[in-house]
Amino acid sequence: MARYGAQYGPDITFLGVDRCDWSDPSTFADADVVILGAPFDGGTSHRPGTRFGPQYIRQSCYLPHDGSRPSLALRVDGLGTDLRVYDAGDVEMYSGDAERSVRDLQAAVYAVARTGAIPLILGGDHTIAWPDAAGVAQHLGQGRVSMIHFDAHADTGNISFGSLVGHGQPMRRLIESGALRGDRFLQIGLRGYWPEPDTLAWMAEQRMRSYEMTEIVARGLEECLTEAFGIATDDCDGVFLSVDIDVCDPGHAPGTGTPEPGGLTGRQLLDSVRRIAYELPVVGVDVVEVSPPHDMAEITSFLANRVVLETLSGIARRRRDAADGTTWDPRQPLLDNR
Repeated sequence: MARYGAQYGPDITFLGVDRCDWSDPSTFADADVVILGAPFDGGTSHRPGTRFGPQYIRQSCYLPHDGSRPSLALRVDGLGTDLRVYDAGDVEMYSGDAERSVRDLQAAVYAVARTGAIPLILGGDHTIAWPDAAGVAQHLGQGRVSMIHFDAHADTGNISFGSLVGHGQPMRRLIESGALRGDRFLQIGLRGYWPEPDTLAWMAEQRMRSYEMTEIVARGLEECLTEAFGIATDDCDGVFLSVDIDVCDPGHAPGTGTPEPGGLTGRQLLDSVRRIAYELPVVGVDVVEVSPPHDMAEITSFLANRVVLETLSGIARRRRDAADGTTWDPRQPLLDNR
């Protein structure tokens, strides 16, 4: 079947990394990470536009698109010399056919995961978390992958607009299908006025753990994360990281479909993602809900781009330290001139 090509932006790779074809494993045989675009916003309940997210996440950077990004904090190049990263381009996803789109995306994610590479998916709305995490679990085993989910919203609804598929429902679909366990599902940053009591009761029945912003403010983000890490790594073989950019306050991420005031800062999100990638065995990642038509000065796209880079840098540092038998303290000064 002929592909439509680069319909939602220019045919570019993430900051200039080498391209590959997800359907041909020989094109990424040495990959540590394979980036996939998921330009889908057919599951949105409010403002659309996330089909253009992959393009902007790939391109929003003021530095050369040369396939290299040495990290000041971690002293590794997670895009170049310390990790082998490829970009397979966008998976063909038609926003008018959600069922077909999620099926096709899961096939692409599984094709990457089964080679041993980490799939990193650029959304798109949060509908894609269902096929993303399910594709990884298809390889590692049902119930063997935990989830750390950054979001303003729980995304555990059942039926919306008469459909089981949408951006408010992927976490319920993952748990109900058996792909992921409810008691290994950690949510960070919830706030606002949804979901309703019936859905909260369902979440409690699944033994999900949700860290609302009120708890994060009271206890501190670092303490909450440390607790979540212990749960995520108990009796699971890997962690899937799902980042909805609306976990951040709209002042830090205005370009999103369902903004909710009172969230994390951009700095808090980047530090959290770095910790997760460095301390935990990450087996899959998605970054979702970037809606460029509603952004201002590419604030949200720049943040999402850095979420990807912090993740790659953390994974690279984790692997280097594992090989060297060392540990890294990112609080040490970049230059010690004392």
